[in-house]
Amino acid sequence: MTIYPTILVVDDEETIREVVRRYLEREGYLVNEAADGYEALRIIQNESPSLIVLDLMLPGIDGLSLTQHLRQDRQIPIIMLTAKSEDSDRIRGLDLGADDYITKPFNPQEVVSRVRAVLRRSNSATTSTKEKTIQTDMLSIDPVARNVKVNSQDIILTAKEFDLLWHFALHPEQVFTRAQLLAQVWGDELYTDPSTVTVHIRRLREKIEVDPSQPQQILTVWGVGYKFVGEK
Repeated sequence: MTIYPTILVVDDEETIREVVRRYLEREGYLVNEAADGYEALRIIQNESPSLIVLDLMLPGIDGLSLTQHLRQDRQIPIIMLTAKSEDSDRIRGLDLGADDYITKPFNPQEVVSRVRAVLRRSNSATTSTKEKTIQTDMLSIDPVARNVKVNSQDIILTAKEFDLLWHFALHPEQVFTRAQLLAQVWGDELYTDPSTVTVHIRRLREKIEVDPSQPQQILTVWGVGYKFVGEK
């Protein structure tokens, strides 16, 4: 029996919810809707969707606050919708744990494409039984359980944060430019802003480094990009 992913679409505009629902259902996804943050939270607690398409501006609990709350104990992928185009709004959403963002107005087919890409990345590690846990001095990265430990303590990462860390860990000491990381981790999302890489690396450092201001695991190679330091 085929099990289709369930997508929760959260937006206070009924027309947007209906359009996004129609396009997602056409691709075979199951879709739930919520018009505000409180309704979304109830659905998430009761049904645990596979992915959330979440508007930034919501009545009750806004999208940023809901994202922050969910990231305390959940790794459900989140694609944030925003009517604002300023970099600061996009970066704030990514800082709080969103995996991707789409700026309104948008083409509904773009939403479908982003959902497909984020779910594919989120599920990629769990479909491979050949990948084994990677251990470093401080880190333990399990690609099957998508679990990360720092000094034996569980660390909660978003789906994209995990993908980025796993990519680094598979290629210790290799220097990647932001463009290479976009192509290799974000895949076909070539329209993603390169600053997204910077934001995700900063978030990773905050979670896995003893002192994020002086990282010892994900290092900046000035003028080039970033590299991951394995065993010392």
